[in-house]
Amino acid sequence: MNIGILGAGTWGIALARMLAGSGHSVTVWSALPEEIQNLENTHIHPKFPDIVLPETMRYTTDTQAVCTGNDMLIAAVPSPFIRSTTRTAAPFLKQGQIIVSVAKGIEPDTLMSMTEVIADELGSIAKEKKIRIAALSGPTHAEEVIRYMPTTILSSCPDLETAEVIQDVFMNTCMRVYTNTDIKGVELCGALKNIIALASGMLCGLGLGDNIKAALITRGMAEIKRLGMQLGCREQTFYGLAGIGDLIVTALSVHSRNYTAGTYIGQGLSADEAIKKVGMVVEGINALKPAMTLSKKYGIELPIIAAVYDIIYNGADPSEKLYGLMGREKRSEISELYKAD
Repeated sequence: MNIGILGAGTWGIALARMLAGSGHSVTVWSALPEEIQNLENTHIHPKFPDIVLPETMRYTTDTQAVCTGNDMLIAAVPSPFIRSTTRTAAPFLKQGQIIVSVAKGIEPDTLMSMTEVIADELGSIAKEKKIRIAALSGPTHAEEVIRYMPTTILSSCPDLETAEVIQDVFMNTCMRVYTNTDIKGVELCGALKNIIALASGMLCGLGLGDNIKAALITRGMAEIKRLGMQLGCREQTFYGLAGIGDLIVTALSVHSRNYTAGTYIGQGLSADEAIKKVGMVVEGINALKPAMTLSKKYGIELPIIAAVYDIIYNGADPSEKLYGLMGREKRSEISELYKAD
């Protein structure tokens, strides 16, 4: 298949290399000329200096060319740029094209997921041109995917046939792909797990151990599921690859920029200092404000997420917030009597 990658960051490049290695024709687009020129000249991404990219991969800053020349587009820009990138691409989309979002986040003003942002920005174009929109999500660090290490991922679309087309494209000897039609649940997990990963990093920065991290992951998923069920998502999604699978890998790995940023914050750095030191977008911080808005809108208590918000935006002490959570009133794990258990 002819595939265009919108975004030349680590995740976009990792997917591009894997897809090119599977025999697909791959073109990587970026709005930054210097980024494209460097890739064309060196066939090396600066974040992966030991990996030489396939000679078959092409690079461009021409939005029209990357859209009209490919059957599938992968939206791999950070979540704050999904809307503007879609707006730029919209006039050039072709009939029957598939757009796959691999960005994870919630738009603050609209509370839309990334595929909802794409659909909203396309408006009538999506229907007129029969554009199919899907999400790809799961426990997938770019640092491993680009090295062809075994990975599983989820192709999610309300239309199962489209999800299966994407499954066929991405499935190979190093990537196993499952399908899921609960795209709202899949994208909610992808956005909120980054917040829990921030918290996990903070525990590391505080010098704490595995017990509390395991508790954090478990109770963090309870919060995500509680909100998701209120939004009409399917419970099984939260126990799958996009749910607990992605949460585990993001909340425990040194490859996770959210975990790394959280570690710096736990060690005493401010959020801005941590972001600067990580050197990449920290999606968990972007997700905090919309998560709290959703919490208030639907009356769902999210204690861990609220604590992380207080640390990031109000300068609260991570250690004090932890022991505040530890000292909350008693709950039953299986009780149906509480909104927050």
